[in-house]
Amino acid sequence: MSKTALVLVDVINDFFDPAGPNYYPRVRQTVEPLTQLLTTAREAGAVVIHAVERHRRDVPDAEQPKLPVHCLEGSFEADFFPGFEPADRPGELVVPKRRYSGFFATDLALTLHEQRVERIVVAGVKTNVCIRATCQDGFAHGFAVVVPREATNSNRQHLEEASLEDIQRYFGSVVATTEAAALLKEHP
Repeated sequence: MSKTALVLVDVINDFFDPAGPNYYPRVRQTVEPLTQLLTTAREAGAVVIHAVERHRRDVPDAEQPKLPVHCLEGSFEADFFPGFEPADRPGELVVPKRRYSGFFATDLALTLHEQRVERIVVAGVKTNVCIRATCQDGFAHGFAVVVPREATNSNRQHLEEASLEDIQRYFGSVVATTEAAALLKEHP
């Protein structure tokens, strides 16, 4: 039995609140599956990582030529979407990220390895950007990667589908949310 962790990617106001600059209506379809995964992980005592965009104020960032300034530390859009705030419990951590991947230039891999995690359930937004990048890097760090199909999506459906196909083919497994939740319940 593998120790499984839940990695929630960018479940923040920027994408989930209608006032967020990167909100898109389809994202609301992921709220219930994400809630199910988070509840299951907490009840099982599994490691939960909140990998969230946090950019520094007044510091140029390599993303800026491609994207406007967003998710600045302390801003409304960088705040957790209500219901997804980290719980004050052992094994639930926030990993700020300044790139698409939750692993790039963060201590996510180190943290997961120290907790003896072998498998990660990666859920959140957007499938074709931060989810795909996090899955690819998770695979490269030696984790078994699982993506719950209903717990991620994108405002560009054709790229969402292509990314899920790539994840399934090259980096891990794309499964139903119920199957991912069952893996979290197996927490040793």
